[in-house]
This record gives sequence, C-alpha cells and structure tokens, in this order.
Amino acid sequence: MTRETERLVLRPWTEEDAEDLYRYASHPNVGPITGWPAHTSVKESRQTIRDVLSASENYAVVPKSVGHPVGSIGLMVGAASNIGLPNTEAEIGYWIGVPYWGQGLIPEATREIMRHGFKDLELQRIWGGYFDGNEKSKRVLEKCGFRYHHTKEDVPCRIGGLLRTEHFTCITRHEWRKADK
Repeated sequence: MTRETERLVLRPWTEEDAEDLYRYASHPNVGPITGWPAHTSVKESRQTIRDVLSASENYAVVPKSVGHPVGSIGLMVGAASNIGLPNTEAEIGYWIGVPYWGQGLIPEATREIMRHGFKDLELQRIWGGYFDGNEKSKRVLEKCGFRYHHTKEDVPCRIGGLLRTEHFTCITRHEWRKADK
C-alpha cells in the first residue's frame, strides 16, 4: 500500500532499492544512533530489505522531488515490536539519510503513519523510543505530540553486545484526535 503526503511517497521497499538504501544506510551517523550498524555493502542492504524492511507496515520514504528512497518509516504492531505490546498498540521506527536532515520530512512521514495507525489500523496507542544522544529523533516525537513515558537502561541493540539507555514516548488515539482538530 502506498501513502502520500504533500512532499512524500511512502511505499513498500523493493529489492531494486538496495543501492539507494546502501547510499544512505552506510553513513556512520545514521544507523548507529538508532541502534543498528552502518551497512557495509549493497548486498547487505538487499538482505535487509528481504529480512526487515519487507515486513508489513514498513515504508520507503521517497521525496517526490527526488524519486528514490532516502529513509524508512514503519509501525511494528503488537508482537512485531520487541517491547511487548498488545495488538492494539504499535511502535514507530524511522530514519532518514544525512543529506535530508532538518527538512521536516520525517515529522511529515510520522504524521501520516500516525494517521494510518489510528484511523486505518484502529490502534489505541503508538510508542516511539530513542536512544540516549539521539536528539533528532527525540525532536521528531515531540513535534508529533508524543509524550515521555519512561526510560529503560541496558537495552541491547543490533550493534554487537552494546547496551544503551532508551527513552520511551507514546501517544494515544484520544490524544492524537484532540491534537488533530
């Protein structure tokens, strides 16, 4: 399913996107701050599309002015999240390539995914987490109405044995509806 905003197309990832994924996911300032290692090859990016990004509710973030993926956004609904959520809740995750930082594209994509989650999927709550030091992700969540909920220490991430501090925020469907009016 493809979704559109004023400046973006949010669409499923395809294996043909591997080179674009590698271009942005190989930058050392992108993956590690969000908990995964920088990509080291197009082959690895292709495998990530197959194993991770092809899951339900994952979308390539494609600026209409660019025409190819520059980031990713998705919802992990219920058990698809690793934070133990019921099927009425989801966790949002996102990243965007360094050349596109500071343009408001991820907040725009996040708002569309929130709309989809609350209206189409009838979710009751959406969670967003960010690791210590990831101020950009924290700001996205704040801009989109998420409120701080709790902090968890010693959270494992996909970078070989590294444990991080993660801050969790959330927004309920009721809060979203109230803010959307």
